[in-house]
Amino acid sequence: MSVERSNLLSMMKLSIKVLIQSSLNLGRTLDSEYPPLQQFFVVLEHCLKHGLKVKKSFIGQNKSIWAPLELVEKLCPESADLATSVRDMPGLKTGLGKARAWLHLALMQKKMADYLKVLINRRDLLGEFYELGALLLEEEGSVVAGMLVGLNVIDANLCVKGEDLDSQVGVIDFSLYLKDPQTTESTQDGAKMTAILDQKHYIEELNRHLSCTVTDLQVKMDSLEKTNSKLIEELSAATDRINSLREEQEQLQEVTLQDSQVELETYRQTRQGLDEMYNVVWKQYKEEKRIRQELQKELELQVGLKQEMEVAMKLLEKDIHEKKDTLAALRQQLDQVKSLNLNMYNKAQVLMHLKYESKSFSLNFPNMLDDLGRPPPPFGQMYFVPVCAMVRAGLEAELSREKAQRQRLQRELQREQDNSGELRTQLQQLQGLQTELLELQHEKKQLQQLCEEQEQALQEMGLHLSQSKLKMEDFKEVNKALKGHAWLKDDEATQCKQCQKEFSISRRKHHCRNCGDIYCSNCSSNELALPSYPRPVRVCDVCHTLLLQRSSTSS
Repeated sequence: MSVERSNLLSMMKLSIKVLIQSSLNLGRTLDSEYPPLQQFFVVLEHCLKHGLKVKKSFIGQNKSIWAPLELVEKLCPESADLATSVRDMPGLKTGLGKARAWLHLALMQKKMADYLKVLINRRDLLGEFYELGALLLEEEGSVVAGMLVGLNVIDANLCVKGEDLDSQVGVIDFSLYLKDPQTTESTQDGAKMTAILDQKHYIEELNRHLSCTVTDLQVKMDSLEKTNSKLIEELSAATDRINSLREEQEQLQEVTLQDSQVELETYRQTRQGLDEMYNVVWKQYKEEKRIRQELQKELELQVGLKQEMEVAMKLLEKDIHEKKDTLAALRQQLDQVKSLNLNMYNKAQVLMHLKYESKSFSLNFPNMLDDLGRPPPPFGQMYFVPVCAMVRAGLEAELSREKAQRQRLQRELQREQDNSGELRTQLQQLQGLQTELLELQHEKKQLQQLCEEQEQALQEMGLHLSQSKLKMEDFKEVNKALKGHAWLKDDEATQCKQCQKEFSISRRKHHCRNCGDIYCSNCSSNELALPSYPRPVRVCDVCHTLLLQRSSTSS
């Protein structure tokens, strides 16, 4: 690999030296038939192929230098036009042919050294296409790129399209670089003769090119005359068509103006009726809204009352349970009082019995006296009076306490009965309020449904009103277009109405088919279908935006 690199570098130096010296001695622009130039391209092709990796595919093996040369387009944006021109050439089918065409064009542009220098500086990308030890990956590649700078002094005019670059065989001819000692004496005469022959060939080639150019110009002249005659005929037909279209336009303007006036009057009447209806509905909506707010407030008040009544009901239920417990305790105390009364009644019966016995004893022994001459006490009084007095006093005191407690319990029972009656009355009132609350809720639902229906009706009316407003705007625009817009003549406009640029041969005039004004091609590049034209026609940017907005709004 190192020996090959040194040999290729030596051949490149020799070919560049011979090419520069011969071109300076020749003193004219080089063409594709010049042998030193052909040998230079062959040597350069061998340098680019050195160490190139072989790509395998289904068809076979492919070894082309076009793939690494395509990297120059990414690394140097200035070469994009060069690569595009090579790809657009119809006669090139293989990658090798495209690479040869690229080298020819780069030499004519005097940018070959710059492009290869940019490519060699990115050895990390070249490693994908070349093996280790390739010429472009070593120092020899930088030397070759530096030697190519000397070719910028050469002027070359190479015809790439007519040559078969795909099938050319690149073989180095060493005879150009070997000097014969016998021919050194006649070098100057040969150089002069070569210069004379080259001038002759150049003049003949120039004459051939001039004759071809004259023939081409004659053919173009004939085609232009034919085209001119056709254009004149088309212009006359277009003029007649324009005149007829203008007459139709005037008639359509009159008819459309009358129709638009009738539709405008109809719209005004409809608009007036809709405004009146809208005002009436708006007043009804405000009234319903006010009633709804009042009902909302009343409903909130009723909800608050309901909450308060629920709290009161809970308190009443709690109080009722407490009263029931108290009433049960009072009944228990009443039973105890009844049992005490029964005991007192039994004790009273015993006392009565004792009194009856004492009376019967005194009746049986009336004359019996004691030591002092007094009658003795009754038998019962003698033995039982003190005890009975004590028992009687205790029973009377307990009886009075029981009477007082019974009266107190009766008063509490009466008070609880009154409270229970009041609670029943309040409960009945709460049930009535709950019934009224349900009725109010049902009425609220009906009012909400009615309000929603009225809001929907208002929305529909607003939609109809907006549509009628859009129709009114369309009528106004049509009327304005019929009254104010006219077809502007070509000689009346010297600059574009939108960008204000002057018209010239390259910047032509174009009419907008909607407004009739004159614009340049950039400001009137849109096409839309109009009612007065069967096919899409040219419109300006302003009319294009306006018509699109109108169509989107109407849809």
